[in-house]
Amino acid sequence: MRAGLLLAVMALGTQPMLRAEDPKAIRVERQKPCMGTTLRLVAYGQPEQAVAKAMDQAFARAEALNRILSDYQADSELMRLCARSGPGEPVTVSRELYTVLAAAQKMSAATDGAFDVTVGPLTREWRLARKSFRLPDAETLAKGREVVGYRKIELLEGDQVSLKSRGMRLDLGGIAKGYTADEVLAVLKKAGFPKALVALGGDLVAGDAPPGKPAWDVDLIDLPGDKGAHRRIPLVNQAVSTSGDLEQFLEINGVRYGHILDPRTGLGTTDRAAATVLASTGMDADSLTKACCLLPEDKALKVVTAYAAQARLVRPNGDGARPARIVVSPGFPPLGKSSE
Repeated sequence: MRAGLLLAVMALGTQPMLRAEDPKAIRVERQKPCMGTTLRLVAYGQPEQAVAKAMDQAFARAEALNRILSDYQADSELMRLCARSGPGEPVTVSRELYTVLAAAQKMSAATDGAFDVTVGPLTREWRLARKSFRLPDAETLAKGREVVGYRKIELLEGDQVSLKSRGMRLDLGGIAKGYTADEVLAVLKKAGFPKALVALGGDLVAGDAPPGKPAWDVDLIDLPGDKGAHRRIPLVNQAVSTSGDLEQFLEINGVRYGHILDPRTGLGTTDRAAATVLASTGMDADSLTKACCLLPEDKALKVVTAYAAQARLVRPNGDGARPARIVVSPGFPPLGKSSE
């Protein structure tokens, strides 16, 4: 799964003015390791012990989802499903796993397979490559591509799933964090604390605005070639995700291969493309950023529009000396200057 917090949340570091309607609201912030990165929660409410209890429930929900969706844990529900790939009876899965797979299949169809969670065999080879500082063996990648293809997943009624080819391995790293952030925020809201924000890796999901403010203030980090673009956007009851090769990449013979894999070639991206997407859910924002990094600009913007989302695409110039080409979809908020 993708590591590294790609967005800085300015509202986390300051105590805003409290509204008159909740003069006793207390700001509570906690964080824990989760899904290979950090899960950070902020919520306003009172009493403080009640907010903390809700956060405990939220962390527990995140850990439960990790046990379902992880491709790092050999005994996760996802890996148990993969172990039963090939001809045979379909497998009944949890509602959570089915929901994520259904969303992934929808995104795969919308992007003509650019987004594809069946890339697991290729992901595994690239993880080993980054550790050993070598390119994956071409023959091994070719063999892995034989079982890659979103059409090899069949979703049936009753939360049943069939993986049609033996040896399939699913990687939900491009969608699971966004879904988990959605579910964590839902726990906080159900507990009565809707003024909350969830940050998980490069995915943020916001609830109602903090007391005394119209929105959470979120800073987008600098991206390759996007010089001087440390800018701020407002976020309320919406999700934002940023993806690129800022942290996970492999450089061999002067070529930089990103961690986002193109399932059609088996190779990591090499153009250092990055994307920030605003969407109604973390799951949509998370998966759309991967699609935007893999698709041509015109196709990426069409998919973003189809999801009623907004995107800011960054396409760096090869020499790194000139400013990047920035493509912004209609509706993406103007970037305000950061105070940093």
